[in-house]
Amino acid sequence: MIQSLPGVLEWLEELGDKDRCEVRQVLQKISRGQILDLERFGGGKEVRALPTGADLDEYTYLVAGCVGEFWTRLCLSHVGEFSRRSESEMLALGVVYGKGLQLVNILRDVGADLKLGRCYLPADELNALGLTPAEILTRPGSVETVLQRWREQAKNYLKQGIEYCCTIRSNRIRYATVLPALIGARTLALLEEAGPNALTRTIKVSRREVRGIILSTALWFASPKSVRRAFERLLGL
Repeated sequence: MIQSLPGVLEWLEELGDKDRCEVRQVLQKISRGQILDLERFGGGKEVRALPTGADLDEYTYLVAGCVGEFWTRLCLSHVGEFSRRSESEMLALGVVYGKGLQLVNILRDVGADLKLGRCYLPADELNALGLTPAEILTRPGSVETVLQRWREQAKNYLKQGIEYCCTIRSNRIRYATVLPALIGARTLALLEEAGPNALTRTIKVSRREVRGIILSTALWFASPKSVRRAFERLLGL
């Protein structure tokens, strides 16, 4: 990574002023999210949790929501007639889409993160159930209401992400942009099916299913109607 740094810096300097500024801003936000992660969870054997839902929301923005914002700004700058919606609407939807994808990752990895001393589920919500982060793995059924609440949040975020994708005019860009939402929808469905067992086993969309999603979306030319229909099917609606 160190050896590649000079090349990255040279590439950055070759960008136009506006693009270079956008790259620096998104990297600053991502770095801030990673630093917060280290400050909250670094060191010690105690299992720690994020204090509140607002802290979880901040984290999902800093590590992923800002990426949706960044992608949107780039497309608005470089893709003619990028979307049918206004810039402000697309930026807002892009943020929510990125946060939704990150939230799916967090929900998928709750069990694995707990073993590493990290709990992204809000401590105040756990406290309301009489739970500490360290007790979750021994009492997985007790935390289901909290998990369900955040699965619903992730579902709502991804629905807005689908709307983001469906307003994109270019079939090619829409196709590339919508695939993560479709895979995320299937992941949420698997988490729902697994229930508390999701905390003790790996939940992952199979390669076969991923290939099927990629192929079928390409065959539809990622048309908005087909995308919405596929999203609902993959969510199990």
